[in-house]
Amino acid sequence: MLSSGPFARACLWGYGLLVLAFLILPILVIVPLSFSSGAFLHFPLPGLSLRWYARLIEHEPWRLTLKNSVIVGAVATALATVLGTLAALGLARARFPAKGLIMALVLAPMIVPAVILATGAYFFYRPLGLANSLLGLALAHAVLGAPFVVVTVSATLGALDPSLVRAAQSLGAPPWLAFRKVTLPIIAPGVISGALFAFVTSFDEVVVALFLTGPAQRTLPRQMFDGIREEINPEILAAATILIVLAVALLITAELLRRRSVRLRGLSP
Repeated sequence: MLSSGPFARACLWGYGLLVLAFLILPILVIVPLSFSSGAFLHFPLPGLSLRWYARLIEHEPWRLTLKNSVIVGAVATALATVLGTLAALGLARARFPAKGLIMALVLAPMIVPAVILATGAYFFYRPLGLANSLLGLALAHAVLGAPFVVVTVSATLGALDPSLVRAAQSLGAPPWLAFRKVTLPIIAPGVISGALFAFVTSFDEVVVALFLTGPAQRTLPRQMFDGIREEINPEILAAATILIVLAVALLITAELLRRRSVRLRGLSP
């Protein structure tokens, strides 16, 4: 049939490549522009230079925002990973009528618009003194990142044979030791993948940061957002290129972990 012939496959491949180019090329244009030696954005490039990357390190506002993003991302990732892993384990083992509702509430931050979460977090944190603080922003980002950990850990729990945990406990291992020696090594790919997604979510988030941070707590995405409103220059594109490289590296790592998890499932009885 024509639908399954070489011509149809070629058309499908061509359509897929066109869609991929439509999505990727606007992002890739940013990369060469970030190496421009000129002060304005235009093609062809007047020359190549690393001056805008050096400015990110030398310029105090950019250095401060990068530091804030790393601190907030690390704290949010740690909290999201612990809470998300515990939630996934509890929901996987629990048997109660409202289990579906609880799962929906846990995953709600992935669905609810960020501006609604940001508004609610602001009015909740302000009486507690957590507004305009890195701690408040880290807590809000942990809420945004925890659902990704729940999803990835829940997926890897399918490779866990409950009899292995029971065998460890029957040999005298307390619950925490059985978790560390048996459960955690099996679900580690899901935990690490969820942590990577939580970190990317925090590092790239701007809407909540606009509500919960002041001038001293600016993150890198907020600094980029403010810079775009005032003046677009290659300095912003250099920061965007760093974010692109970080996202690609983390996605490759997550894919490698996913393949490892699939291999573990294939080896499990």
